[in-house]
Amino acid sequence: MKALLRFLLVIAPFLYMIFIFILSSLPSDAIVNTPFSWDQAFKESLHLIEFGILYGFWVLFFLIQGKFTRKTSILSAVLAIAYGFSDELHQYFVPYRSATVIDLVKDTIGVLVLFSIVKISYFGGKLPRLKRLLNRIEGLNNKNAEGN
Repeated sequence: MKALLRFLLVIAPFLYMIFIFILSSLPSDAIVNTPFSWDQAFKESLHLIEFGILYGFWVLFFLIQGKFTRKTSILSAVLAIAYGFSDELHQYFVPYRSATVIDLVKDTIGVLVLFSIVKISYFGGKLPRLKRLLNRIEGLNNKNAEGN
């Protein structure tokens, strides 16, 4: 079971990036279309969450490898932000989508919020529950799991 969990955490960022690409290839109302007036605002706010999640998956990727450090945390943020940029570039060429700088800013803010949370919990010792959770995930890496 631990091997399956490790495998899923290793492939998670890649699968999620494929998922983002697929969603970006579809019209914005292809998956969810609500009759509410706040539908567009809701979908726009998802940029804040979408790429923060991608950063989180990269954190899990490095944790499970036993290679999560301050540098790989920054690398994870850079990867997520760069993918946000490539997603906007991709949407520029999709006829029924749009690419905007404000979307890239929202993507970046989402990444930076989770980056800050990870920084203060994992590296700073605050938010001890989150730190314990991240440490438990890190404990699943192959080197530690071989001793079990």
